Amino acid sequence: MSEADYQSFVILGVTSSGAKFRPSDWADRLSSTLSSIGATKKFKATRKMRYSPYVSPGDYGGYKAVFVDGDIHKISPEAYEFLRNFARKNDLQVVSGVCSLDENG
Repeated sequence: MSEADYQSFVILGVTSSGAKFRPSDWADRLSSTLSSIGATKKFKATRKMRYSPYVSPGDYGGYKAVFVDGDIHKISPEAYEFLRNFARKNDLQVVSGVCSLDENG
Protein backbone atom coordinates (compact mmCIF):
# COMPACT_ATOMS: atom_id res chain seq x y z
CA MET A 1 0.00 0.00 0.00
CA SER A 2 1.16 3.52 -0.69
CA GLU A 3 0.97 6.28 1.91
CA ALA A 4 -2.08 7.65 0.08
CA ASP A 5 -3.94 4.40 0.88
CA TYR A 6 -3.86 5.07 4.63
CA GLN A 7 -7.02 7.10 5.07
CA SER A 8 -8.20 8.96 8.08
CA PHE A 9 -11.08 7.24 9.83
CA VAL A 10 -13.46 7.36 12.76
CA ILE A 11 -14.05 4.39 15.08
CA LEU A 12 -17.63 4.51 16.33
CA GLY A 13 -18.73 3.20 19.72
CA VAL A 14 -21.30 0.88 18.16
CA THR A 15 -20.88 -2.67 16.88
CA SER A 16 -21.89 -3.88 13.44
CA SER A 17 -25.08 -5.31 15.02
CA GLY A 18 -25.94 -1.90 16.54
CA ALA A 19 -24.98 -2.64 20.16
CA LYS A 20 -23.42 0.20 22.16
CA PHE A 21 -19.75 -0.48 22.98
CA ARG A 22 -18.77 -0.52 26.64
CA PRO A 23 -17.25 0.76 28.86
CA SER A 24 -18.59 4.25 28.33
CA ASP A 25 -15.10 5.81 28.52
CA TRP A 26 -13.59 3.50 25.90
CA ALA A 27 -12.77 6.37 23.49
CA ASP A 28 -10.79 8.25 26.14
CA ARG A 29 -8.96 5.08 27.17
CA LEU A 30 -8.06 4.15 23.61
CA SER A 31 -6.91 7.68 22.75
CA SER A 32 -4.83 7.88 25.92
CA THR A 33 -2.76 4.86 24.83
CA LEU A 34 -1.18 7.16 22.25
CA SER A 35 -1.00 10.29 24.39
CA SER A 36 1.97 11.96 26.03
CA ILE A 37 2.36 13.24 29.56
CA GLY A 38 4.53 16.04 30.78
CA ALA A 39 5.61 17.85 27.63
CA THR A 40 4.20 21.05 26.23
CA LYS A 41 5.15 23.02 23.17
CA LYS A 42 7.48 25.12 25.29
CA PHE A 43 8.98 21.97 26.89
CA LYS A 44 7.89 22.95 30.38
CA ALA A 45 7.38 19.99 32.66
CA THR A 46 3.75 19.40 33.55
CA ARG A 47 1.64 16.46 34.64
CA LYS A 48 -1.03 17.18 32.09
CA MET A 49 -1.90 14.52 29.54
CA ARG A 50 -2.03 15.60 25.89
CA TYR A 51 -3.73 13.52 23.23
CA SER A 52 -1.74 12.73 20.13
CA PRO A 53 -2.29 15.21 17.29
CA TYR A 54 -3.29 12.13 15.25
CA VAL A 55 -5.76 10.40 17.60
CA SER A 56 -8.53 12.07 19.57
CA PRO A 57 -11.77 11.07 21.31
CA GLY A 58 -15.00 12.81 20.40
CA ASP A 59 -18.56 12.27 19.24
CA TYR A 60 -19.74 11.30 15.78
CA GLY A 61 -23.34 10.74 14.77
CA GLY A 62 -24.44 10.57 18.38
CA TYR A 63 -21.87 7.93 19.35
CA LYS A 64 -18.63 8.09 21.30
CA ALA A 65 -15.85 7.90 18.76
CA VAL A 66 -12.12 7.99 18.17
CA PHE A 67 -10.90 10.16 15.31
CA VAL A 68 -7.73 8.88 13.61
CA ASP A 69 -5.70 10.98 11.19
CA GLY A 70 -4.27 8.71 8.48
CA ASP A 71 -0.96 10.59 8.68
CA ILE A 72 -0.21 8.65 11.88
CA HIS A 73 0.88 5.83 9.56
CA LYS A 74 3.82 7.96 8.39
CA ILE A 75 5.28 8.18 11.89
CA SER A 76 3.99 4.94 13.41
CA PRO A 77 2.61 2.22 11.14
CA GLU A 78 2.22 0.05 14.25
CA ALA A 79 -0.11 2.57 15.89
CA TYR A 80 -2.22 2.81 12.75
CA GLU A 81 -2.56 -0.99 12.59
CA PHE A 82 -3.25 -1.18 16.34
CA LEU A 83 -6.22 1.17 15.94
CA ARG A 84 -7.54 -0.67 12.87
CA ASN A 85 -7.21 -4.01 14.69
CA PHE A 86 -8.93 -2.65 17.80
CA ALA A 87 -11.97 -1.76 15.73
CA ARG A 88 -11.93 -5.09 13.89
CA LYS A 89 -11.50 -7.26 17.00
CA ASN A 90 -14.31 -5.44 18.81
CA ASP A 91 -16.60 -5.49 15.76
CA LEU A 92 -16.88 -1.68 15.82
CA GLN A 93 -18.19 0.37 12.93
CA VAL A 94 -15.59 2.45 11.10
CA VAL A 95 -16.23 5.45 8.86
CA SER A 96 -13.32 5.98 6.47
CA GLY A 97 -12.15 9.11 4.74
CA VAL A 98 -14.15 11.64 6.78
CA CYS A 99 -11.93 12.32 9.76
CA SER A 100 -10.56 15.75 10.40
CA LEU A 101 -9.11 16.30 13.83
CA ASP A 102 -9.16 20.06 13.19
CA GLU A 103 -12.94 19.93 12.75
CA ASN A 104 -13.38 17.65 15.78
CA GLY A 105 -11.32 19.66 18.23
